[in-house]
Amino acid sequence: MKARNKWLLGGFAIAVGAVGTAAAYWKKSMRVVPKPEKHPADVWARPGMLVTFRAELMPGRDRHSRTFRVKQLLPSGRVSLHDVDGEHTETEFEHVS
Repeated sequence: MKARNKWLLGGFAIAVGAVGTAAAYWKKSMRVVPKPEKHPADVWARPGMLVTFRAELMPGRDRHSRTFRVKQLLPSGRVSLHDVDGEHTETEFEHVS
């Protein structure tokens, strides 16, 4: 095979790869993924509810001394508690079974 033909075939292979990559990217960016709707009832805590910190976060305390009442549910999904400073996330607490 002549050197010129090798150059043409190589250039053609690179062009086909570039077109395939661009088409895959374009197809992926055009896909619309529906976002799950959030309902007001789908929250992990409510004001007045009792929540218990995980034992790893408060070692040496029994369950009763790690339990607090939710004061306010914040728009970010965090909560503020009575008698505890700061904002806390769902991962800091034990799951209710």
